[in-house]
Amino acid sequence: MTRQSPILITGAGGEVGSVSKTIVHMLLEKQYPVRAFVKRDDERAEALRKAGADVFVGNLLDLADVAAAVKGCRRIYFSMSLNPYYTDASVLMAAAAQEQGDTEVFVNISEYEQIYMTFDKMSASRDSRRAWLGGLVGDWSRQQRAHWASERALKWSGLPVVNVQATMFVENPILSWFPLKQLLCANELHLPFGSQKVAPIAAYDVAELCTKILVDPSTHISKSYALTGPTLKDMHAVAEDFGAVLSRPIKYVPQDADAWIETYVNSVYASRNPHVASHIRTLVHLVAGGRYDVVDDQLERLLGRTPKDMQWALKQSPRIREAL
Repeated sequence: MTRQSPILITGAGGEVGSVSKTIVHMLLEKQYPVRAFVKRDDERAEALRKAGADVFVGNLLDLADVAAAVKGCRRIYFSMSLNPYYTDASVLMAAAAQEQGDTEVFVNISEYEQIYMTFDKMSASRDSRRAWLGGLVGDWSRQQRAHWASERALKWSGLPVVNVQATMFVENPILSWFPLKQLLCANELHLPFGSQKVAPIAAYDVAELCTKILVDPSTHISKSYALTGPTLKDMHAVAEDFGAVLSRPIKYVPQDADAWIETYVNSVYASRNPHVASHIRTLVHLVAGGRYDVVDDQLERLLGRTPKDMQWALKQSPRIREAL
């Protein structure tokens, strides 16, 4: 690839973790041309322009927009916020890339639970699925199933795909948004995870890895990377990390999962965005059931350095800085 061919980054406006936006800046710093796909031409889009990106304003569910955005781009990073039409968007992007015919890499940001969503598990009886998910939910969320379908559609497309399946981000609202009020007002971390552990991953590290793949994809094509953060932590350790960042002692106070969901998820999302509510509820039950109790060193090997820890990521959080 010559540096005259722009790299397409979708979701560049940035939401949870702002992985796409971070990739845009990392590529620009390396003097690669970037086409940043955003949904709205707002202050975030203007900031990307000022940074040097070619901003494309469009709808990922409109094939005409997608085809226009892909034109001339041989390397693509695909990301989209939680959306009931996620599979449609990924297939439209794949169709546009396939039609153009010269794609060098298609980096697909996915989810860690895809490693558990094997064909056997997905096709098992409802009772088996319910039991395997901890006896709390009967199925995967629509968003998780959308990622499952998208990964398979991308495989069938014949495109040079790389799937990046990240575990729970430090910046996920479950960990770093919803608990803020009690953290700041009562010095307590309220989460419904009992003694379960997670290895949260910093969005910055995922962005750096995706940037490396986009710059030099040759050794990554057709691979799927299931990534965790560097350290497996129970919620008492997470409370200690918050305490270090907030400069106060923080106590972990376990919560009942269904009551916590009603307070923090259903009250906010159930009516205005049931798709998001369903996905977050499922994640909560998966963590509470021990499905994220895993850690490995693959991210460190791919980055060639020690991944960022939870305290580092919390200190970078705009929401936490604003709350303080």
